[in-house]
Amino acid sequence: MMKPCNSTIKRALVGILLLSGAALFPLDLPVRQIEDDSAIRAAVKDAWLLETPARVIRNRPFSRSLPGGSPVQVRAETRGNEITVILAREWNGTFPGWAQGSWVLTRFMDGAYERIRIFLHSDPYTYIQFRPMENAGDGGDPANGKSLLDVVLYEAYVVRGLPLGFPMESLLTMPLNDIFDALGDKFPRRYFDPDPDMYRDTRELAGKVRAGLAKLKFADDGAIDENGRYVFINTLSPQNTSGGPEDGTARGGLNCSGFTKWFVDGLLYPVSGRLLPITPLKEASSKKSSSLAENYAAIRDPAFGLDWTRNLAMEAARVLRSPGTSALEDVEVRGGTFAAVIDRRGGRAAVKSYPAFLPGAGFSMEGLRPLLYTLAVNEPGYVYLASVNTETGPVPRMRQHYHEAVFFPYFNEYGVFQTAVFESAVETSLNAFIARYPGQMVNLVRVPVEARFTAQP
Repeated sequence: MMKPCNSTIKRALVGILLLSGAALFPLDLPVRQIEDDSAIRAAVKDAWLLETPARVIRNRPFSRSLPGGSPVQVRAETRGNEITVILAREWNGTFPGWAQGSWVLTRFMDGAYERIRIFLHSDPYTYIQFRPMENAGDGGDPANGKSLLDVVLYEAYVVRGLPLGFPMESLLTMPLNDIFDALGDKFPRRYFDPDPDMYRDTRELAGKVRAGLAKLKFADDGAIDENGRYVFINTLSPQNTSGGPEDGTARGGLNCSGFTKWFVDGLLYPVSGRLLPITPLKEASSKKSSSLAENYAAIRDPAFGLDWTRNLAMEAARVLRSPGTSALEDVEVRGGTFAAVIDRRGGRAAVKSYPAFLPGAGFSMEGLRPLLYTLAVNEPGYVYLASVNTETGPVPRMRQHYHEAVFFPYFNEYGVFQTAVFESAVETSLNAFIARYPGQMVNLVRVPVEARFTAQP
């Protein structure tokens, strides 16, 4: 049987830098309160937005102030066959081009429009953009045709190619709120208006888990049973323990499965007064089809991590919410909010389709970050148990769930999106996690956030 979180995986975690505290970012305004810069755009339209690129390049950067006093820097940049005109808002004394309210026009060197990009949140990876509709208008001229809307979150399109009723040139000077009024409910504004207060409990819970890590250590196949003893998951026999409270360490160790149980036990113990037994967590979480592959499954136990995380999540929902919300379909993340992602491999950005939820496997790893972003916005008050899986082994090849982690997606006090990642009794980073499992899948199940948390032992 392939055991999850073996020593090789543990060694891969050693040396990864922990996430540091966030920088002090200015707090963004609600989208509707972003100060309008359309008067500045109208003033620079002829010399910067419509002039031939060869002449725009010669323009010198300058700054203008909005009616409220905030500065806007106007500048042009070139790259390859493109010229970009940036109306950059201030961010911590700088003008990076992606601070909230920044407006960016990109044209080809022949003058044709490529896109208009607007940053509604001080985050370079979240924006809306407008593109000319191909083969539209008089003689195919994009200036006389219609435009398309994209909404991009961390390289994923939550809206792509939504037809709009106005041409690109009208967008050059159109006030932002007029665009929103025209879009109505078609524009998912919630993705740019996070309320940091809604994630206070998630941030506090992450801090409590982080504090509890100091007494934990890794042990292959290790977990804590319902009696508080460190045992081996496979046999339930006691671990040969050393150390203890006297030297500030745990009496035994945890692997990734033992750690996810430690986390859920910490949530449930203040409510139920007990720790979960191990054996029920290993049981099949859904009906398995009968086939020749089941003979191999009994040997290789490919769904161990899937069953373990599902059973933990269903028990957490039963205790912390109600039995009526603890079915598998209630706790498992099955709906995606985007169907396309940006692929930057090979040095060029290309749009590729993103597959929907695959039963028994979850979602492709390449879309994990935007998936967690949309979950944080749409489902505040939850964290997620993850089961990493891939096809492996000799014929018949089977999908093996072999590693587990806990994800805390949230917005910090300044509205900046972050994800705390805990696995195998350590904290790592989402970048490191995604890079470690390229081309693989990850299944997610929901666990309700509770302010109370009792770390074991």
